[in-house]
Amino acid sequence: MYITATELKMNLSKYLLLAESEDIYITRNGKIVAKLSNPFQQRVDMARSLFGSVPQGMTLEEAKEERLGKK
Repeated sequence: MYITATELKMNLSKYLLLAESEDIYITRNGKIVAKLSNPFQQRVDMARSLFGSVPQGMTLEEAKEERLGKK
């Protein structure tokens, strides 16, 4: 997702939440100046590959408990 620096300033909390699930590129004068991303995204991706598909809105801990509880 690409947004302007002004948009980020006006709606910071919204974009912090969105950054949990996708990268957000901040532009100024049409050029990318920053990237807002989840620092743990690699861990999330790895966990999803190990545990299968994690439903939207479910934490990794909940998915792990559900998966281990079914065995």
